Amino acid sequence: MMQITENTPVAEREIRAFYTNDVIRVYQAYSDAIADSALAQGTFVSPPFSMTRMTWIKPSFLWMMYRSGWGKKDPHQCRVLAVDLSHEGFKQILNQGILSSHRHATCDDQAEWKSKIAASDVVIQWDPERDIHMNKLPWRTIQIGLRNQAVVDYCQKWIVNITDVTERATDIHTLVNAGNIDDARRLLPEERIYTV
Repeated sequence: MMQITENTPVAEREIRAFYTNDVIRVYQAYSDAIADSALAQGTFVSPPFSMTRMTWIKPSFLWMMYRSGWGKKDPHQCRVLAVDLSHEGFKQILNQGILSSHRHATCDDQAEWKSKIAASDVVIQWDPERDIHMNKLPWRTIQIGLRNQAVVDYCQKWIVNITDVTERATDIHTLVNAGNIDDARRLLPEERIYTV
């Protein structure tokens, strides 16, 4: 399959992710305490992870780098975790999702959309994808917010593996800052269009 780069013509809204036959990878950034616990347990456990707050998962590595400032922006996002989910779990997440913006939602009535989003445990948002320099790209990447039962299912049913990729993120960022863009790109995960 083809790897997506800044020069690849793509639809404005497609899910692009690293995946295998068994799992699809999403990213999250957390504090040392949450990351250490998740790596030791193989999932997120409370405490220190909060089951009562919305948690956002992102299949785009570079969007995660943008959001977390390469793991340097905030001590609460200093550890970047690659979370491998079962395909079944990821598809269940998508099936439950309601778009965060009424402008792109499938229902015409705004009151109906507000009611659906308030009742849904999964919120889907599309944000501009980023390149390796953190510039906006002309297509969007999916972010998925989980709350209530979706967080419980995420932690107890759908997570297959968690890996700390903070060092990889730091290595890529160091290469970018040094102007070694080709070397930096070689370290990026291969993200392909994910068909649902």
